Amino acid sequence: MKQVITAKLKLNLLTEQKTLLREVSLAYRDALNYVSQVAFDNNRTSSANKLQKLAYYDIRDNFRLPAQMACNVCRQVGATYRTLWTKVKQNSQHRKQGKTKKRYKGLDKPPQFVSRTCNLNYGRDFSFVKEGISLITLQGRIKVSYSGYYKHLGLIKSGDAKAKGAKIYYTPSNKTYYLLVSLEIEKPDIEPADIKRVSGVDVGQRYLAVETDTKNQVSFYNGKSTIHKANHYQRRRKSLQRKGTRSAKRRLKKLSGRERRFRADVNHQVSKKVAKSNSLIGLEDLTHIRERTNPRRKGKKASRKQKKANRKQTSWSFAELQSFIDYKAVLNDSLAIKVDADYTSQSCPHCGHTSKGNRPNKGLTFHCENCGFDLHADLVGARNIAMRTLLVRQDWASTGSLSACPDDLSGLSDVSSDEAKAMRLSRFMELRWTAETSPNHIAFSD
Repeated sequence: MKQVITAKLKLNLLTEQKTLLREVSLAYRDALNYVSQVAFDNNRTSSANKLQKLAYYDIRDNFRLPAQMACNVCRQVGATYRTLWTKVKQNSQHRKQGKTKKRYKGLDKPPQFVSRTCNLNYGRDFSFVKEGISLITLQGRIKVSYSGYYKHLGLIKSGDAKAKGAKIYYTPSNKTYYLLVSLEIEKPDIEPADIKRVSGVDVGQRYLAVETDTKNQVSFYNGKSTIHKANHYQRRRKSLQRKGTRSAKRRLKKLSGRERRFRADVNHQVSKKVAKSNSLIGLEDLTHIRERTNPRRKGKKASRKQKKANRKQTSWSFAELQSFIDYKAVLNDSLAIKVDADYTSQSCPHCGHTSKGNRPNKGLTFHCENCGFDLHADLVGARNIAMRTLLVRQDWASTGSLSACPDDLSGLSDVSSDEAKAMRLSRFMELRWTAETSPNHIAFSD
């Protein structure tokens, strides 16, 4: 099993070396903007091969970039245009469905590249040597020392991680260059017998995560601090944007990214606690969750309360948290899988009764209309996810194949995905946290 992580290495540069990196990074940025214009003039093409044929020799002659960096420029521009074309197609679908009236304008003019970054290939543009890192520049190679997180440094020096690509990254705030290196780590494959613990994680906004395992060990991770910080930064941005002065714009530039970094830091802390060793961790499959929720009022029709709720939902970083749990789990000899999220907060884990009425006023209290069972709503969701994850583990142990969607087990390999999902949900409906009700249930004692 392979896991890729990113090591952020601070480059300890001399004055001459900093000048050389500034020169190559600016030339790379100018080349990106040049190729972006070429792509725009050629029907906004996103083909890296076509761009390389059109602009490769111009990049070498005009910007003096090495051969591999010239190829990376074409690949990066092509990837940017592919992303923009995807957004154009999504916008076209949303306009047909009546979700929006605005036309996406991302391809009305060639995208501009502003950041001072360079994509590098290991062994060609950079490599690790005894003196530190050997980096390519327009004037030849330089050797620089570096520092970083001690675990990442240990992986690099021991050779336990294989370096892949890298990116030179410049932060204007402290005028420092970093090298973001992708490291590939080889981990042994995990067998069902290696799993000693099964847990479920319900993610949300009031509580970033609620975790429980089949032994009823529960952890709540409050999201109050992130909401408070988000509201603080929103008020600051609003005030500075209204002011509109030069100093206000400088302040806005300094504020940019702080909220994102704060959220990432909190998500790292939560995911580190969730990703325990030798565990099978169940996460909700929340793909397209914002599109599947009820339509929200926007613009002038929306009240101040609705606008605040929209902002909270838009800034919900559940995908980042789940991705952190995923890769940290692999590093701890665990696995994180996604299970169907349908009805996890509406289904009673004791009697199986499923209804929106089980969540009075959509609050934090779960009250079963059928059996009267009461519990924290997010903990109910975590229990349901844990039971679904344990069912996946049982299927894994019996078939030797790990899948959160075991369609073949139900004889549904030749039918639609909707029918297969319906069968999975019907299996989930028979799960019980206690052995008190259904005669056909699969019981999980607490």
